Amino acid sequence: MTEKFTGALADFGAADLASAGGKGANLGELLRHGFPVPAGFLVTTAAYATLLAETGLGPELDRLLETENPGVRIRALFTEGQIPPRVSADIAAAYAALGGGPVAVRSSATAEDLPGAAFAGQQDTFLNIVGEQAVIRAVVECWASLWTDRAITYRRRQGIDPHQVAIAVVVQDMVPAETAGVMFSANPVTGERGEIVVDASPGLGEAVVSGRVTPDHYVLDSTGRTRSFTPGAHEVVIRAIAGGGTEESAGTGSRRNVLGEEQLAELAGLALRAQEHFGRPQDMEWAIAGGRLYVLQARPMTALPPQPMRLNPFQRFMGPFFVEMFQERPYPLDVSGWMQRGILAMLHGMAGSVGVIFPSVKELLPEEDGVVTRLVPPVPRPTVRTLGAPVSVARRARRFNPARWTQDSRFATFLENVRRLAGQDPQSLSWQGVVGLAEDAYATMRGITELRISYLPGAFLPQLKLRLMLMLLGKTRLAPALIAGAETRTSQANRALENLADRVRSHGELTRAFTELAPGELLSRLEHRPEFKEFHARFQAFLAEYGHRETVSVVMSSSPTWSDAPEVVLGLITSMMGERRPAADQTGQALTELRRHPALRITALRRHVLSAVDAAKAGMAFREDSHFYATMVLPPLRRALAELGRRLYEAGVLANPADVNHLRFEELAGMDDGGALPAAERERYRRLVLARAAKRRELDGIPLLDMAALFANGHRRPGGLVSGMPASRGQATGMVRIIRGPDEFGLLRSGEILVCPYTNPSWTPLFQRAAAVVVDAGGIASHAAIVAREYGIPAVMGTGSGTSVLLGGQLVHVDGTRGRVTVAVAEPSA
Repeated sequence: MTEKFTGALADFGAADLASAGGKGANLGELLRHGFPVPAGFLVTTAAYATLLAETGLGPELDRLLETENPGVRIRALFTEGQIPPRVSADIAAAYAALGGGPVAVRSSATAEDLPGAAFAGQQDTFLNIVGEQAVIRAVVECWASLWTDRAITYRRRQGIDPHQVAIAVVVQDMVPAETAGVMFSANPVTGERGEIVVDASPGLGEAVVSGRVTPDHYVLDSTGRTRSFTPGAHEVVIRAIAGGGTEESAGTGSRRNVLGEEQLAELAGLALRAQEHFGRPQDMEWAIAGGRLYVLQARPMTALPPQPMRLNPFQRFMGPFFVEMFQERPYPLDVSGWMQRGILAMLHGMAGSVGVIFPSVKELLPEEDGVVTRLVPPVPRPTVRTLGAPVSVARRARRFNPARWTQDSRFATFLENVRRLAGQDPQSLSWQGVVGLAEDAYATMRGITELRISYLPGAFLPQLKLRLMLMLLGKTRLAPALIAGAETRTSQANRALENLADRVRSHGELTRAFTELAPGELLSRLEHRPEFKEFHARFQAFLAEYGHRETVSVVMSSSPTWSDAPEVVLGLITSMMGERRPAADQTGQALTELRRHPALRITALRRHVLSAVDAAKAGMAFREDSHFYATMVLPPLRRALAELGRRLYEAGVLANPADVNHLRFEELAGMDDGGALPAAERERYRRLVLARAAKRRELDGIPLLDMAALFANGHRRPGGLVSGMPASRGQATGMVRIIRGPDEFGLLRSGEILVCPYTNPSWTPLFQRAAAVVVDAGGIASHAAIVAREYGIPAVMGTGSGTSVLLGGQLVHVDGTRGRVTVAVAEPSA
């Protein structure tokens, strides 16, 4: 039976991606379901494959793909080669059957118009082509356009194997458009799903999609009524000309409305129909000719922000705590593993202990195509059991004293389980053995969950008691500073880092190495230079004690720990080498002021109040230290997950072992042996990882939560640069240093104003050198605020925009008492 290389467009649908390409499959699907798509035919991917196989072009293509910048040479192979006669005969016959008139010839690659990878403009389109030979040449040019430098680069960024891609070609009746443009079934800028956005200009739509004109811009509601209209400039008009081809002429420049109300309503209806049919918002090209509307293309919208959220007051209150934890988009393995089975399981347990239902991971972190799209600040739901919570909380507060929590036998059991996990070598285990090791790590985390359920009431009730006492004494403002002075494992780690920095300062060669070398080279010198042997031993001892600390977020197992990224710790030491700032003892000052209160001359009351201070400090220490010990589970868990990634990489499923984070834990657990999967399963998981990676890249630059929605006061106030929540009292003037992540820790210099998007305990050593701290996220009870008060430096939290408004090197004045950052008028001084 003779193979057919062409087929009527209506014969193809969404399931025919492999033969029709993305554009062809979508257009055929629309045509089948009654959308006004111009008639046409498809030159299938079989024609392209036959060209490669029968002309010798395939082996030469493979050879060129191994060279640098092969695009020009590959395209020459196509344009200079001969098409197999039976392929060209099929194309000629299909063109004649269509009517032999003017046509549009459009590329339709198998990797385009897909969720997460639109490939917009990466392959070529040829308009108003007339004649059999001209159509065949245009088809060849479309095949060649698969190998433009921009298309090769785009596919490389999307992680698509160039040997796996193929291309079809769509040939349709040419629409001699009087007006044309694009439309989106959701607002591509705001993410609003209730709005349709239309761009329109006279002539062919090529002027709009290529950016040659400023089009009329309409924002419509779902019925097609105009919410806003911005007239375009109509700089140029592109039209089809008799005999083939197009011509460009100067536009009228008139700022008139090119679409009427009925046309806008019809466009809106088509956009919503297409969205409903494909199940996701659509990016569409359209044209109007002879009073009739045509759909020329439809593909999933990419990089679409989530639907704007309207947060209630409770979500605004809770939001800062969660934003601190979710500064980076968690991977599927983070969400399904460490978060769902570890951190969020702990939150569910703690909420459940007072009869409250904490939202599920799907409610907290909704997904699209298997990738987290946004963070929804939780709203816990009370139940009838919540009525008994006061009794339960009071009973636990009396029974479990946070000052003695490390004496609890469950803590000893937790440490023993951690030691057992750390002693196992994942490489010596079977696939299911490694999965079991990860499951054991999740189960070990339940030890901290149980301890927190028991001891947190005894941590929070003394703080409430202390605040009530201070309110009666008229000293409420002293509460944050009084509680901040607790001794914790974090403060011990910071002192240990200070000691390492002191040793660097006292050793000339070390000082030069830390000052002059990049962290990677510095680490190598420390490991191999004999004169640095003693310091390296102390550094390794530090990592053995504190190296399980997270660098980015405690909720993400994909993020390295200090031991995994020792260069982060070296950056901290570098930042601490500068002149040590004399810290204001806010806790001591607050305690002195409290003791001077006349009411505390009464011995019994004085003892009672100071005891409440100590109890509140013990509670704060429990919160910090239980966090510290929880992260001890991360190293063995990360080793287990990395081993699964290594085996999948060696089996050809993953392009990189770290890509295991694109898989869900239940997917890994469901494999009998990831290192020996059947070929079909390997390909299925390989494609799944590529799709999720593409979706993740698509969402780059879209925040998990819009800070403007969270921090109502994040805008500039008169006379100020940014404002936020007063979190640590005092004022300081200095140069702005923006630190966006752990890899930039070493850039901070003594006396600078630390401006950052978020913080966690691993950031706090920087506070020993910063003159003040300004943070986009977080609240008064965040790690940054607490440690800033310990070190006596001003802190402004929850600015929402500090890292985007303030500039590196800018001289600013930070008022931590009022929560304001203003332009400085004095020389830097703390």
